[in-house]
Amino acid sequence: MRFIPTRTHGVLDYLMGALLIIAPYILGFADGTAAQWIPQILGAAMIGASLMTDYELGAVRVIPMPVHLYLDIASGALLAVSPWLFGFADRVFWPHLILGLLEIGAGLMTRTVPSTAAATAGGANRRSY
Repeated sequence: MRFIPTRTHGVLDYLMGALLIIAPYILGFADGTAAQWIPQILGAAMIGASLMTDYELGAVRVIPMPVHLYLDIASGALLAVSPWLFGFADRVFWPHLILGLLEIGAGLMTRTVPSTAAATAGGANRRSY
């Protein structure tokens, strides 16, 4: 069931991207290892992809919304399993797991078409008599 509007998803994208970049410093795992770099790289990539997504908060609008959501799900999965995949689960794993699952959830629950586009397309298909 997709109920999150694309505009809301856009706001969440930018907030989550910033959170992933600063989380290692706030939560005390900024140690120069994969535990730090993976969320920071994924956060920067999330902001970059958001800027290029075809939705209300995109700047360049070249990535279709369904592709963006697939990228969110894939990067969320990578973030969630990264502590075990890269061997730092003995030091820190909760932030990666929780934020990764939230990203997957947002990707699965967001509409694939912006509300304004759906309204415009619906209006364009109507005949006026």
